[in-house]
Amino acid sequence: MKRIFILLPFFLLSLLPGSAQSWVSKAAKSVFTLKTFAADGTLLASSTGFFITPDGVGISSFAPFKGAQRAVIIDAEGKEYPVELILGANDTYDVVKFQTAFRKATPLAIASTAANGSNIWLLPYAVKKTPSCIQGTLKSAEKFQDTYQYYTLQLNAEESHVSCPVLNQNGQVVGLIQPSAGDQKGISYAVDARFAADLKISGLSINDPNLKQTNIAIALPDKVDEAILTLFLASSSLKENQYVSMLERFIQKFPNEANGYIYRARYQAAKGMFSKADEDMQKAVKVAEKKDDAHYQYAELIYQKELYQNDKPFDAWTLDKAFSESQEAYRTNPMPIYLQQQAQIRYAQGQYADAYQIYDQLTHSDLRSADIFFAASQCKAQLGESDQQLALLDSAVAQFSRPYVITAAPYLLARAQALYNNGKYRLSVNDYNEYAQLMETQLKAPFYYQRELAEVGGHLYQQALNDINKAIELEPAEPTYYGEKASLQIRVGMHKEAIETAQQLIRLSPEQSDGYLFLGIAQCLTNQKAEGSKNLQKAKELGNDQAQSLIDKYAK
Repeated sequence: MKRIFILLPFFLLSLLPGSAQSWVSKAAKSVFTLKTFAADGTLLASSTGFFITPDGVGISSFAPFKGAQRAVIIDAEGKEYPVELILGANDTYDVVKFQTAFRKATPLAIASTAANGSNIWLLPYAVKKTPSCIQGTLKSAEKFQDTYQYYTLQLNAEESHVSCPVLNQNGQVVGLIQPSAGDQKGISYAVDARFAADLKISGLSINDPNLKQTNIAIALPDKVDEAILTLFLASSSLKENQYVSMLERFIQKFPNEANGYIYRARYQAAKGMFSKADEDMQKAVKVAEKKDDAHYQYAELIYQKELYQNDKPFDAWTLDKAFSESQEAYRTNPMPIYLQQQAQIRYAQGQYADAYQIYDQLTHSDLRSADIFFAASQCKAQLGESDQQLALLDSAVAQFSRPYVITAAPYLLARAQALYNNGKYRLSVNDYNEYAQLMETQLKAPFYYQRELAEVGGHLYQQALNDINKAIELEPAEPTYYGEKASLQIRVGMHKEAIETAQQLIRLSPEQSDGYLFLGIAQCLTNQKAEGSKNLQKAKELGNDQAQSLIDKYAK
């Protein structure tokens, strides 16, 4: 009996803390050290983490990644592997999920529940040995986001244990140790491992302020539509090298998705790599599910290149080629937007009559809009058919009802300028006034100058004086406005005021002839012919063509 009494306590001891020991050696292979580095290679921070999938997906604390250019993990064998991609992050609970280059990981299974009062074990990182677990008790749990738990543990965890896994008696991970929130001895906290494991990248994640805190590449979403959204946002928000890397990863992940080749072709074309861009657009057409859109995008890329990079010739890309691709898009799927593209190409080729015919066709389509009428009016302007131009601008403005909304502003402005050019000054002023009401807070000096010209043409002199004064107020260093003001003052008999304005112009721009011309005229009109003649002579010396006739006039 004595012998049995001695063996029984030993057997019981092997089942208590030892119940954790059956899985410790295997679980220890899942734990790693995380190290992050700045752009200059200096170490930023270290933490602990662990694998949750066999292909090397790990979770850890997010804090070390802030400002990091590069990160690595060192596994339980002491081998180093780079962190390739961020798969999700949450700054509030300081967790991150990421893909490592290790593809034969030993993952920890994640527990679905954990009961209050149950035993738990903190598993620290160790190299090539079985670590000593720290045993504790799950004291309480607080639910967050309706699904996950934030745990309070009766356990002594140190700062070096942040992000170490907390496991239950079956070796399943319950949570990650969090930084201490106070000095309460023997109390630690952990965030649900399921929360970190469920982190995902969406199409909008590229603008996530949390993820913007790290320079390590962000993974693409698994859904192709969201990945395309990511590409769209990345084109204007990422650094060039990051964007190029994302393009390559997109094509690798979605090799049969045309958008990857289209986006890469746009980038290559912007860099002048037209041959490569052309290869990618041909691939896009080949793999595209919607062939019409691929041909449309092909045409658009060529069209944009010919508009803005025509100083860099590429024989395979011409406006005729762009037109041909656009026609193919329309043959495949006769959508009005493809006709609009064809009209734009014909306009760029200077084939204004052909462009007008297409725009006229579009005014009877679902694309009928102020923009279509405006584009048609520009064709007529180029053809010198001003009456038809104005009629089309009337149609553009007629797409809006009074009181006008701000989207009508560009068409009112265009009609105002066309009316001015056709000598219909008062009608022009009416449109300028309508435009001003819509754009009051955004008006600049050139607008007031243009309206002043129309007001002068319409003999609305007081309004004209007000507007030229406003232009000078907004741009007091622009000589043109002083010259216009002096000319207007002479016209309305404000000769003394014109002298002052002309003198201001001379001080501002003494090398130009206008100041001396207007000063000379105003002086002659106020019986200062001697001084006036001298200033007119100065204007002549500076190359003014009107000066001699005025000298002759006032010499009599």
